[in-house]
Amino acid sequence: MALVLLPILLVIAPGVWRWARALADGRWRHSAAWFSGTAALLLMATGITYLTGALAGASLDPEEACHADGQTYDETYRRAHLDAYTSWFPLHDRCNAGYDLVPGWVNPALVTLPVLAVACVAYGVWLGTAGRRTSRQGR
Repeated sequence: MALVLLPILLVIAPGVWRWARALADGRWRHSAAWFSGTAALLLMATGITYLTGALAGASLDPEEACHADGQTYDETYRRAHLDAYTSWFPLHDRCNAGYDLVPGWVNPALVTLPVLAVACVAYGVWLGTAGRRTSRQGR
């Protein structure tokens, strides 16, 4: 596990450090690169969120996962709603009609994070083109 995490930390940590420094210095307001980096971080967070939801209650035996959370397992309900827990989105893994193994914040985050990433990219593009326009006008 450490062999997997070490390269990730060596690559991600400096990027997050530069991102946070620009945020603290106030340079982020006029930096198209900062907004594109933020979009990349938001997309990584989306992937991590999706994995969190997809692996919620990850067990080869869903009945075991439900019992581990202190919930009753309703086989009839799961059979009747097969498409709900096998779909890509929204993520659900229900033990019964009243309890979902997927945390409640996962599905809203899976919508919000990519929307914020697109907004960051759009604003970064706008900053980049606005900067070029003002430098051309100054000549």
